[in-house]
Parts: sequence; structure tokens; C-alpha cells
Amino acid sequence: MKNEKQIQEIEIAVKKWVSTIVVDLQLCPFAQRELLSDNVRFHISEAKDKFSLADDLHKEFLLLKSTQAIETSLLIHPWTLQNFYDYNDFLGTVNGLLIQLDLEGVLQVASFHPDYQFAGTKENDVENYTNRSPYPIIHILREESIELAISKHPDTSLIPANNIKKMESLGLNHMKKLLAECIRAE
Repeated sequence: MKNEKQIQEIEIAVKKWVSTIVVDLQLCPFAQRELLSDNVRFHISEAKDKFSLADDLHKEFLLLKSTQAIETSLLIHPWTLQNFYDYNDFLGTVNGLLIQLDLEGVLQVASFHPDYQFAGTKENDVENYTNRSPYPIIHILREESIELAISKHPDTSLIPANNIKKMESLGLNHMKKLLAECIRAE
């Protein structure tokens, strides 16, 4: 088991990232309500390989299936899938597990990684910071909740384009600094 101080520092960094980047920059207009309601589970996996991570993910899926007390879960895995392309390949396993557990249409995932890169972008394109996080994260969401939130939002189709504009207006250096400050919060 990793030392408790290290686990705590990772959780602090991710919570700061959610608060200062995701919520304060309004990258996700639905995140603040869940964060303030304390309905977000921050779970740090100690997995050191993709097989152990898949086991932890399986447990997270079943946990969300079994309780309504947790709205959403961030499965943080700082010791595995550090390479973005390996992480991206693992998302196929994630989707396969959803199907295997008959949770497709019940749960879905969003992906975040320190080196996140959208297809068709360059490594240092600032728009990648909409999905860059201090550590690799698989964010598990309830589809029913997403549909409800979308129904109450004026136009969710504008969110990605607005986020890119926001990143461009803030600039690459500013976003690098913000993300680094989250990690230093540890």
C-alpha cells in the first residue's frame, strides 16, 4: 500500500483541479452542484498495471450501480497508464467492461490525463487542457443524471466550443501554470 500521506496529497491535487479548473473555469457547468453536495467520490487506485486497474474499475462500476449515495466517481490511477496512448487504448477495456456488466446506457465515462491530446491536435495545443488533469483519471457518470442536467441546460452542444475558446483566451502558459499549481497543492 502506498503511504497515506502520498494518497492524501494526490487527492488534494485532484480536488484542487476539479475546483479551480473544472468548476471555476466552468468547463463543466454541472460539476459545481455535485461537488458542493459532496456527491463526488474521489477514489485513488493503487494499481500498478492495467489488469489491477480493470479490477478497481469493475468495483467502482458495481459500487455506483449499488448505491445512489454517490453521484459520480473519479477513479484516479497515478501509478499506471502514465503514457497517454496506453491510457487511450485502455478506454476500449473500459467500454468493454461497461458492456460486460450490462451498464451501457446506465453509466458512462469521461477521460482525463496529464498529457491528454485530442485527435487532430498538436501536443501543446491549449484546447487539450480541457481534459488535462494532474493524474490519469477515469470519471464515471450516471447517464440518467447527465440526461437530466442536459435537459435543464440551454445548449450543451456549445460547451466544447466555448471551452476551447476559453482555453485560447487564457493561453497555454496560463493553463500550464494552473495545472502545475494543482499539483503543488499537494
